[in-house]
Amino acid sequence: MIRLAIVCPCYNEEEVLERSAERLRELIAQLSVKKKITPDSFVLFVNDGSRDRTWEIIRTLHDSDPEHFKGIDLAHNAGHQKAILAGMLAAVKTADAVVTIDVDLQDDIDAIEKMVDAYGEGYDVVYGVKVSRKADPAMKRLTAVTFYKLQRKLGVETVYNHADFRFMSRRVVEELAKYEERNLYLRGIIPMIGFRSTTVDDVITEREAGESKYTLSKMLTLALNGITSFSVKPIYSILSTGLIFVLIAIGIGIYVLVSLISGTAEHGWASLMLSVWFVGGIILLAIGVVGLYVGRIFIEVKRRPHYHIREELN
Repeated sequence: MIRLAIVCPCYNEEEVLERSAERLRELIAQLSVKKKITPDSFVLFVNDGSRDRTWEIIRTLHDSDPEHFKGIDLAHNAGHQKAILAGMLAAVKTADAVVTIDVDLQDDIDAIEKMVDAYGEGYDVVYGVKVSRKADPAMKRLTAVTFYKLQRKLGVETVYNHADFRFMSRRVVEELAKYEERNLYLRGIIPMIGFRSTTVDDVITEREAGESKYTLSKMLTLALNGITSFSVKPIYSILSTGLIFVLIAIGIGIYVLVSLISGTAEHGWASLMLSVWFVGGIILLAIGVVGLYVGRIFIEVKRRPHYHIREELN
């Protein structure tokens, strides 16, 4: 049997927290009866700078059952990925393995048993892969699928349709701790570690209460982190585009010379302005992409901490 820690990042989740905690406690009891995990396995809630009663509820849960409910209170809103990392690094100090899952429990918690079984078969990483997104809004489904396909084309190695519902053994988390990059994208880093891995089906359900805190802007930020942290193909795309424009410019130059020699040249204000605006837009876009990479380097070289822990419960 293993001592399992279930790490749940929380941001303004007062509406679902108590119900989710009860479901996870029931799951731990069921798996311990089946002799798959130890009875002292626990849930670790990571409060990511919530502005509601989330931390107060976590404290109450811990007071009522300190063996199964533990908590970390981050000093500010560090972000979803960093909250997960904080929970995992704290959990493996006493646990043999961790499962990360959002506290709204839209992911299939029954898949956790399959993850534990896979660990018994020799797998150190088990990914929950979404087999149905019917519970997600149409826009989220569209953007998610587009993002996964774009990642693949740009050479970012990730598990298709996997978010952050996963099982990891202690040794994998310890290896993950060696990755000190500040632009954190766990979905890209963990497959790079290279330990034996597999997948289980994850059927998404609707939230029981509240609204998703993963807004469109946060998803876009995560997408940019994923692409710019693991792929330089956008830089090569800029180079290719520049070469194409050089060839176009040469072609236009030849056309102008021929027109001047033949006397058919006409001065066209509209075409000139269109060319200026189009090329100017491409230049600004190229500068923006390069700026993203420079900005990432700027953040990395400062080596600031990922997060600060204000309080720990047990």
